[in-house]
Amino acid sequence: MRFHLLVALPVMLSCLLLQGLVVALCLRRYARFRNDWQGNEPLWADVAMLSAVMLATLCGNFAQMAIWAGLFMLLGEFSSFGIALYHSAVNFSTLGYGDIVMSAKWRMLGPIEAAHGILMFGVSTSVMTAAVLDVVKSSAARLEQDAKGKTTVADNH
Repeated sequence: MRFHLLVALPVMLSCLLLQGLVVALCLRRYARFRNDWQGNEPLWADVAMLSAVMLATLCGNFAQMAIWAGLFMLLGEFSSFGIALYHSAVNFSTLGYGDIVMSAKWRMLGPIEAAHGILMFGVSTSVMTAAVLDVVKSSAARLEQDAKGKTTVADNH
């Protein structure tokens, strides 16, 4: 198990760095978006920004699957990158089909990748949730502001 962790460690660190980069870019871009619109964004802008955050985090997860597949190829476990990527995606997403199994020597890398993958999907989910909650908060503030404006106009008449 220690040997497998040592082999997986460079891949896990690479993936963590990649995930950190994707999260930082998403959050910075999202903050810039909010600042540019200052709470007056139309519905299509919210949808576009949320979609961009979801797409970026999903692409980050796909890239991590490809990094794991590269490790499997480097270890000589698969004859083609496509098969290695498929196996990696099954592990990373914790599907665990079991239709393709690595050799006994490297089989422990599957659960290690699954544990890593579920954590990375969790990080992606938290970024998407933060963005959605911010949209809800912004929309609620806009509605409250609109209600105050209507009350002030009604009081003046």
